[in-house]
Amino acid sequence: MMNFTKEEYKSRLKKVQASMQKKGIELLISQDPSNMNYLTGYDAWSFYYAQCVIVHVNAEEPICFVRNQDAGGAYIKTYLKDENIIKYHEKYIHTWPLHPYDALVDLIKEKKWDKLSVGLEMDSHYFTAYCYEKIKNGLSNAKVLDCERLVNWVRVVKSDAEIKYMKAAAQISQLGMKKAFEAISPGVRQCDAVSEIYTTLIKGTPEFGGDYSSIVPMIPTGKGTSASHLTWSEDKFVEGEATIIELSGVNKKYHCPMARTVLLGKPDQKKIDTMQKTNEALQAGIDLVKAGNTADDVAQAFWKVLDKYGIEKTSRTGYSIGIGYPTEWGEHTLNISKGDMTVLQPNVTFHMIAVMQFGNWGVEASEAIRVTDKGSELFCNFSKELHVKS
Repeated sequence: MMNFTKEEYKSRLKKVQASMQKKGIELLISQDPSNMNYLTGYDAWSFYYAQCVIVHVNAEEPICFVRNQDAGGAYIKTYLKDENIIKYHEKYIHTWPLHPYDALVDLIKEKKWDKLSVGLEMDSHYFTAYCYEKIKNGLSNAKVLDCERLVNWVRVVKSDAEIKYMKAAAQISQLGMKKAFEAISPGVRQCDAVSEIYTTLIKGTPEFGGDYSSIVPMIPTGKGTSASHLTWSEDKFVEGEATIIELSGVNKKYHCPMARTVLLGKPDQKKIDTMQKTNEALQAGIDLVKAGNTADDVAQAFWKVLDKYGIEKTSRTGYSIGIGYPTEWGEHTLNISKGDMTVLQPNVTFHMIAVMQFGNWGVEASEAIRVTDKGSELFCNFSKELHVKS
């Protein structure tokens, strides 16, 4: 049931271990579920409990450390030998002051790794202060340090197999957006429209099904278009108001997000013009996407157009994407923002998103982009123009 060959997983491990050597890390504890999946293939909705992948700098395989109840998923989903799937007892579940990382500390001591330099994912969503305290206090002879998103940075450049899954996700995104344009109409409840969008995203295509997304479809409408990350309610869509749709198709946990804006009723020239200016800025940025250029190059081209029109935007306009688990699909690495000097390489993938907000209204469009040797490739082929539905 593996999504990649054993050779690909081993290649990923070698890249991570090479980065560990450069950073002086002998033992890596990775709790980010996307990183766990990347390193081993582990894929279960178990990330709300403490779990991790342990990488020794010289090991032939990582260790998957999970709750006893979830070990079956590790046997099924990962490429690891059985002895490298370590399960902890149920007594550590929500029985404070006991904690699963008490068992992790015992395991590290048992393997005589307790005097090594230990890298932690300090800013991972599910790595809690309690996890840190257990490791810091339990491994008093170790040098504990932040790994600085080590695995995340290895993930930035995708393999051809990963790109294949992202292209499948893109096809699903397009179907989801098409359904959104069909379902959003005056008098329709937001929740009813989203139910149709969700069905489309999960159903996928006859060739490949959809997976759950790390972020739910976001559909701010009316005044809500001036705010970010709003979801749906039971309220009805209103004639004359715009709605922003941001969603992602998913295949094998790989995301390919897309954002578009729909206007219900008569054309609004101000919104149409602003959408055109936004798309001009997006295209200017996309034109600078190629191997050897930096994220800053792309951002500078984007903001140059906004400056021309006197449009102010303070938030970043892009971020790397790939594997995603709740709560988000960003990789926490490169940003498309001024000053980010990350050099683009072939098969770097990112979501370039123009969120334009103006007090009590806004418009939005985005593209998922792949860097190539000669330039860039858009994963989706779907008009970015303001969709007026009269």
